[in-house]
Amino acid sequence: MSYLTQSEIANNTSMFSRVAQAATEEGAGAVADSWTWDYRRVWASAPGWDDAWESSRVSHPEPEYDPGADEGVITDGMILSQVQTMALPAPPVAAAPVALPSA
Repeated sequence: MSYLTQSEIANNTSMFSRVAQAATEEGAGAVADSWTWDYRRVWASAPGWDDAWESSRVSHPEPEYDPGADEGVITDGMILSQVQTMALPAPPVAAAPVALPSA
């Protein structure tokens, strides 16, 4: 485990997008991006993610390589599993229309 690696995962744009999409599909709706940002340090510390990330860095030393965009490193199934263990917010409820008095 490496806190530095977990921090790198938490701040990776590709991982953010993938986790937010999973949260959307699980019901977070319009608040998926803010939920993903607020809880990024929690999902980034999911068991095994840092080991997979570090292993991919060893296998791909080129600086332009993005492990967050490589679906073979942290799979969509791993992301979905982690998101499902976390409490997602209820999507905002639209206010009921207010009837205006007739003139």
